[in-house]
Amino acid sequence: MKFIVSSTALSSHLQAVSRVINSKNSLPILDCFLFRLEDGTLSVTVSDSETTMDTTIEVNDSDVNGSFAIPAKTMLDALKELPEQPLSFQVNAETYEIEIQYMNGKYSLMGQNAEEYPRSAALGENSVVRVQMDAQVLLAGINRAIFATADDELRPVMNGVYFDITIDDITMVASDGHKLVRCKTLAAKGTERAAFILPKKPANMLKNLLPKESGSVTIEFDERNAIFTLENYRMVCRLIEGRYPNYNSVIPQNNPYRVTVDRAQLMGALRRVSIFSSQSSSLIKLRVQENQIVVSAQDIDFSTSAEETLICQYSGEAMSIGFKSTFLIDILNNISATEVVVELADPSRAGVIVPVEQAQNEDLLMLLMPMMLND
Repeated sequence: MKFIVSSTALSSHLQAVSRVINSKNSLPILDCFLFRLEDGTLSVTVSDSETTMDTTIEVNDSDVNGSFAIPAKTMLDALKELPEQPLSFQVNAETYEIEIQYMNGKYSLMGQNAEEYPRSAALGENSVVRVQMDAQVLLAGINRAIFATADDELRPVMNGVYFDITIDDITMVASDGHKLVRCKTLAAKGTERAAFILPKKPANMLKNLLPKESGSVTIEFDERNAIFTLENYRMVCRLIEGRYPNYNSVIPQNNPYRVTVDRAQLMGALRRVSIFSSQSSSLIKLRVQENQIVVSAQDIDFSTSAEETLICQYSGEAMSIGFKSTFLIDILNNISATEVVVELADPSRAGVIVPVEQAQNEDLLMLLMPMMLND
């Protein structure tokens, strides 16, 4: 079995899918790429038994169809050192000896039987829901939400991005109990009411693949698994099972205090002032009063404190609220608007942060639970 393939094309595809591979695998064959040659097209599969990803690469001068597994780390490291050139693969179908010839040298390595590679999960025929989303719309939603997912063994449903699909829109939600992101897009919708929870690892895989994609992504899912079909990649992943909490019920409505502030200025002030906050709590205090916001922090143990005043648009009673600075910086970092509105009700209720100008066809809202102030 032989074929010729471009070294850089092969390397870029292998690097893109290799993130699926775990550092420790229950099955030794999962340390390999599965190569399958069929009618002049090479498909490469990787899996960690819960997430499986395929990609296809055009090859030249292929003779017979066939498949074999090849050690992933060796292959990646060897290709990294090669400049662009054709690679000629020759595989012994009986012994799985692999010889790769390049411009002035050759690699010899041992492959494995492809039959040992686990099959990817199939979807149930009757219960499949299908939606299509523009690749960049899906990327924007995942990018906005993924930082707010939890790492909670007791509540696994919080450890992924929740897709809430209706006939009007698709909303992507993530929350760890302290912060919450709700990113609704009107640029995609379903044909029926449906939902699924995408785990963090496959969400990160998509985050890495989607920037280079144009066109739309097809998402098919049932109660247990989802398939994402991109232009050159296909990912099958196990979903998180369980009921996602009612996220709308935790968002406070009718917040009387509305502060409009420059996002970059507020983030800069938070970064500077938070250096002086207590290391254990990272507590910063925001005091809003007529057209100004005072950001302050102190660490009583080390007798350090800092305070900075920013101009904002605000008319109303003076009010103070405490937040964890790292969480608030994370939230502001994941909004792209120039100005944000911070909506507050009282010091014990969550603050709602929204961009002054929403992106086209998008409705983005972020929420942060407050911390108790000592004074």
